[in-house]
Amino acid sequence: MQIYNNILETIGNTPIVRLNKITAHIPATVAVKIESFNPGNSIKDRMALKMIEDAEKDGRLQPGGTIIECTSGNTGMGLAMAAVVKGYKCIFTSTDKQSKEKFDMLRAMGAEVIVCPTAVDADDPRSYYSVAQRLAKEIPNSVWMNQYDNLSNRQAHYEQTGPEIWKQTDGKITHFVVGIGTGGTVTGTSKFLKEQNPNIKTWGIDTYGSILKQYHETGTFDPKEIHSYITEGIGEDIIPQNYDFSLIDYVEKVTDKEAALMQRRLAREEGIFAGNSAGSAIQGLLQLHEKFPLTKDDLVIIILHDHGSRYVGKFFNDEWMKEKGFLD
Repeated sequence: MQIYNNILETIGNTPIVRLNKITAHIPATVAVKIESFNPGNSIKDRMALKMIEDAEKDGRLQPGGTIIECTSGNTGMGLAMAAVVKGYKCIFTSTDKQSKEKFDMLRAMGAEVIVCPTAVDADDPRSYYSVAQRLAKEIPNSVWMNQYDNLSNRQAHYEQTGPEIWKQTDGKITHFVVGIGTGGTVTGTSKFLKEQNPNIKTWGIDTYGSILKQYHETGTFDPKEIHSYITEGIGEDIIPQNYDFSLIDYVEKVTDKEAALMQRRLAREEGIFAGNSAGSAIQGLLQLHEKFPLTKDDLVIIILHDHGSRYVGKFFNDEWMKEKGFLD
């Protein structure tokens, strides 16, 4: 009988699907790894479980403990799911720019959600980083998972995402494309893939208002690069410890508008209902093909982080899109 013992055993082994229309003008084979097939509907299930298991192993997380995390929703969903199965409480801090659906889902899984302002510096006591840090000090038997600097994040992708892609492509992958945020997915996956074949190119996709592209190219942190943006799921105003920038060959920026429009095209032209960062990643690849032309011998794998249901009130809503100036 193929019956799983609990929902956590179903994480991983997500399918890779060829794009047929959006990338028809590109001679390469372009395919997407659809991470919304994970039970929490995102790639973050992988690292959420890994962070919890590692915290259990080293004694930071004790029975009946409280998991604290700053999350835009997907990591929270993965943590909340694991917490239900394992018997922990969850408190999440997030920003007021995130979609309401994300908060509703976290609360549905029994988590407490504290919404913090977006437009403050990371070290401001009101920021979602600072509030999580403070709660972890105040609440007994609690652990701040800190996905940004917790190296279990990138290790999950080194152990799972990288090997899956290598196996699913029979080792023929030539380009790995992924939206970048905490650095876990890009660093862990790229490390594994480049160990198998150092010629594989890793292209990170960033957004305007984020510091990551500039830091990757110059190694300096310029606060003038940072401003608010609408794109969800990628970009940072800090440099997380999960990064190893030497494993990224190039970083491309995509505008909020182009990411949103591509996210909608993906649903209407390929039948793939994916999250906002999927729009960024695919638009990023189209831009990169102009700079570094792909050939018929190339096999490009793009990570689609999460599911479109997280965004129906925003990017899939015509009125909201018009308000933002993304639709006429």
